[in-house]
Amino acid sequence: MNHVSVVVLVGLPYRHGVMVDGVTSRFNKIELIFLTAIVLSLHYSVSDSGHLRENLTLFHNQIRLPPDIKSIYKIDNQRMRWALTLDRLRIKGVCVMDPSRAPVAFGRLAVPQLFAELQQPQEERRLPALASLCDLLHDPEHIHQTLNGGFLIQLKVLLQDEDPSVRTKVCELLHIISSHNIGRQALLVCSLLPPLCQLLDDSWSPCRRNVYQVLNRLCLLPAGAQELLQLVPKMMLKLQKGEEEEIQVLLLLTLTSCSRLDPGPALANDGISLLRHKLMHSSTSVRREAAAAMMALCVCEDGKQQVCKGAVLPVVSRLLWDEDIDVRVNAAGVIMYAVITTTGKQQCLDLELLPVLLDLVSQRNQEEDEGKLKRRKTLVVYCLQALASLAEAPDGRRILLEQLPRLVETSQAEDKDIRQAAQTAVKVVSWMP
Repeated sequence: MNHVSVVVLVGLPYRHGVMVDGVTSRFNKIELIFLTAIVLSLHYSVSDSGHLRENLTLFHNQIRLPPDIKSIYKIDNQRMRWALTLDRLRIKGVCVMDPSRAPVAFGRLAVPQLFAELQQPQEERRLPALASLCDLLHDPEHIHQTLNGGFLIQLKVLLQDEDPSVRTKVCELLHIISSHNIGRQALLVCSLLPPLCQLLDDSWSPCRRNVYQVLNRLCLLPAGAQELLQLVPKMMLKLQKGEEEEIQVLLLLTLTSCSRLDPGPALANDGISLLRHKLMHSSTSVRREAAAAMMALCVCEDGKQQVCKGAVLPVVSRLLWDEDIDVRVNAAGVIMYAVITTTGKQQCLDLELLPVLLDLVSQRNQEEDEGKLKRRKTLVVYCLQALASLAEAPDGRRILLEQLPRLVETSQAEDKDIRQAAQTAVKVVSWMP
């Protein structure tokens, strides 16, 4: 089948070049539109000029043509002589379909047609149908149609397909659906979650990665995090055995969301010890998410005690000077929670963290990016709250009294949250019985 390439020659407002079988021919505007009409008619089976004009509008919006061409949608019926045009262009066929995609019906017929393709016994028809569905469901209207039409349950069988490519594509489709709140709610109430969780042990890493992406999206809902609490022991085991870096990051993100709801399952499965090793990982992303998960576990009293007993604070203290601002923020959050306990205060004083925290508070804002400025603000607030807790210890108060002018200067900051945290720290340091 020959391919036709339409080449618009810049600088020729009234004549345009068309490359056909290696030969360049010149046609006027109307003839160029006829060529477009031929391509569209072969793809859309257009028979009347009204539909033809609509499809030409869509076609011109998708390709780059001069403005004078885009403004022309009136078809000269006398020039629509298909036989003459085909003979002149010597077209034997036009390839307009992506072989990796299935043909898609128009409008609301597309989703039912593609799900019907998934029910066909021919295995070679499933992947193209899934690929086309992944393209379609980026549109929220098609997600609503999929959920309201009851098509979601049809994916349950495909999650157990023998072809790993099919399983991976189904998980990708579920990831797209879970990008919307209505999709996350639908996944939680249907029976897809158990077979989806079984794919955590899939032999193909792209499939496992897509599963973790879906689970991470489900954790955005409290009900989703509650459902996944039963998977925390399995996730901790996966974390211990080791996975690819990207999968480890997704696993830690899911673990953080679950631990914020209930840190008990992670603490009961040696979560502090496992996360401590991840804090020393060479990857910045893994260190960042491990520190975030550690901070989530430190909220409860049991987590604070395990952090102090597990020699976590010496590792966390080194992260305060990490190159990544998010790693520093999460590390400061772990220290902020740990120093609430007496043991945590004493360990931080032994590690001489007071000067480090003061330096982080006094650092000038060198980041110009708005996102980094917000994270920098969070870092300063965490450090100030940690300093206020350390001031409750006699040794900590003695050191901070010498550095009180630095805290007073920070208490006059423009930002309201930083100013309030600094004023609280000053009150604790300067308190007299």
